[in-house]
Amino acid sequence: MKDSEMQRGQQWLEELLKLSAIPSNVVGQQQDDCYWMTIDETNLTPEQVAILIGPDGNVLDAIQYLCNTVANIAHESDEPIAYTVELNGYRIRRQAELRSMAEYAAEQARSTGAEVELKSLSSAERRQVHSFLSECEDIETYSQGQDSDRRLVVRLR
Repeated sequence: MKDSEMQRGQQWLEELLKLSAIPSNVVGQQQDDCYWMTIDETNLTPEQVAILIGPDGNVLDAIQYLCNTVANIAHESDEPIAYTVELNGYRIRRQAELRSMAEYAAEQARSTGAEVELKSLSSAERRQVHSFLSECEDIETYSQGQDSDRRLVVRLR
């Protein structure tokens, strides 16, 4: 991963915020396999933060999707660059919620022997739960359904 790739994501996100009349700085940080683009909320009002996150993180997810799409247009490698857009600790809190949800679903599957469905997760969130539970030797996960009705299922192996 190169600094220029991180800067491309930062510049794009700062320009989007400026065009949205919510100018803010973006701090880029290289994580394991992606770049975290953290929007500086220091000069943002609580209303602006709420607008940028949106209901259930939908706006932040859309911004992240656009950042990944646009920043990867000129990327020549087969492996796209992953950008995670963070604001006000939302991604970190949501990741903790997803881990807790995954652990609870695994315990339910273990105690009842029944499949447990997790609904209302974005595709990125389903991938995270799959990843969390891949560590459990006695649990397997899969997705079923289509489009907005897609859900993750947790069951015993």
